[in-house]
Amino acid sequence: MKLKGAQIVVESLIAEGVDTIFGFPGGAVLPLYDALYGAKLKHILVRHEQGAAHMADGYARATGRCGVALVTSGPGATNTVTGIATAYMDSIPMVILTGQVPVGLIGNDAFQEADIVGITRPCTKHSYLVRDVNDLARTIKEAFYIATTGKPGPVLIDLPKDVLNAAAEFEYPKTVSLRSYNPTVEGHPAQVKRAFEAMKQAKQPVLYIGGGMILANASAELAKFAKKTRMPVTTTLMAMGAYPTRDDLFLGMLGMHGTYAANMAMHECDVMVCLGARFDDRVTGRLDAFAKNCTVIHVDIDPTSISKNVTAHIPVVADLLDVMKKLNALAEKDAIDWDDKHRPWLTRLEEWKSLYPLRYGKSETGIIKPQFVVEQAWEAAKGRDPIWTTEVGQAQMWAAQFLQFDGPRTFLSSGGLGTMGYGLPAAIGAQAAFPGRLVVNIAGDGSIQMNIQEMITAVQYSLPVKTVILNNGVLGMVHQWQELFHGKRYSSSEFQMNPDFVKLAEAYGAVGMRITKEADVRPALEEAYRINKPVLMDFVVEKEEKVFPMVPAGGTVKEMMLL
Repeated sequence: MKLKGAQIVVESLIAEGVDTIFGFPGGAVLPLYDALYGAKLKHILVRHEQGAAHMADGYARATGRCGVALVTSGPGATNTVTGIATAYMDSIPMVILTGQVPVGLIGNDAFQEADIVGITRPCTKHSYLVRDVNDLARTIKEAFYIATTGKPGPVLIDLPKDVLNAAAEFEYPKTVSLRSYNPTVEGHPAQVKRAFEAMKQAKQPVLYIGGGMILANASAELAKFAKKTRMPVTTTLMAMGAYPTRDDLFLGMLGMHGTYAANMAMHECDVMVCLGARFDDRVTGRLDAFAKNCTVIHVDIDPTSISKNVTAHIPVVADLLDVMKKLNALAEKDAIDWDDKHRPWLTRLEEWKSLYPLRYGKSETGIIKPQFVVEQAWEAAKGRDPIWTTEVGQAQMWAAQFLQFDGPRTFLSSGGLGTMGYGLPAAIGAQAAFPGRLVVNIAGDGSIQMNIQEMITAVQYSLPVKTVILNNGVLGMVHQWQELFHGKRYSSSEFQMNPDFVKLAEAYGAVGMRITKEADVRPALEEAYRINKPVLMDFVVEKEEKVFPMVPAGGTVKEMMLL
């Protein structure tokens, strides 16, 4: 069957099981948009190409499937780079389709031409420029395979306009074979057993969980292993939801704004079991003082991640689901009394949790505390199967600290790149995937303005996302660092003007609310959750509130600042 290139793209996406794409048209991709007219694919028209990339990212994180974004050439393509880099840093499977000028004009500085393959090479797992329509179907098959296997990540396909207009026989490949790309999925049994034996010898172990646990869909196996072996669990920001946060073995998030118990457990442990994390600098602090007296077991599907920052004594390269199943099989066969063995360690951790819980002081001015808003947002969401997204900064950290999670893929946040403007479009992507669930974005008044234009997208497609703005009138985390480390020299971190968020929401066709009293917080949230359309809640919160605990950048846990 002979089809035009644009039709080949559409049929290939359908063959991959894609049901929704996020995009913005332009001259170079008009043949593709023409092919989409009436096709069995839902297209969500965004208001900025960065929003399309974040929506595809949010869709992917919430579902576990590959997200797809479609944009035109030149500025359309370059506008997606922040979204692509965000997905790359957090290993999110995405395919980004970009338009390109005709093959004969590439390199001639043609109108709206940009070398998007070259520009995105450092922040994609792989990039393609398709010069021949006969290569199109195979390229798309390879792109989805690369994006979703091994360590997931974004793959870009650049599509010249004449390739989209040319015709070729269409037959979508059933399989992919790439000689240079064969991820190691199965953990070596001897290495897994060696890791398990080290855990058996430990008196003070800790399970350090990264986002790879969620990407591998291995959370249930993790819970089984932790409960069987009675090992305490701490997670990175990216792994929030990988383990139930209200379980007695959970220590809270670790790192710069992690809990005292989690950070001290990492400092005092004798065996550290790193599962799908990468020893980010926000976790380790000063490397020469981190994990000096413990055996490090590191499991990751990406061999280049192992021993990159912290030397692993026992490395295991494999998919985490495979490794967790093998560890559970070993634990089931073993007769050791894990609870008795770890009781002194667990008792000590309980004391730390009791002495130094996450907390915040009462307001001295009567203004709402942001942590209170987050707590109430979670309380009001009980029974509604919520998905949470965040912007970046103080609001992001308070969300990670004071929300509770029972399962994976319920907390979507830009961890690696720390992208302001991520939360609202990611929430729209998640809501598009799950129209019946409650999706709430926790934002600051600074970060929400990075992509607030996408509120009209939510309104147009009847996606009832809720936005909680913790409005303190400043760039909160910048302001906090300036207060603590720059002698309160608040250089360009205080907004002299902000828009009227209520009127802005109404202008977009959403519902706007402003809340200034603590007593009105819960009723406003409950009302917002009941409304079946996008709602923006502008909570006026205390300006001077800070995120604690805090380990100073480049510091150690011994320098941790508590409330």
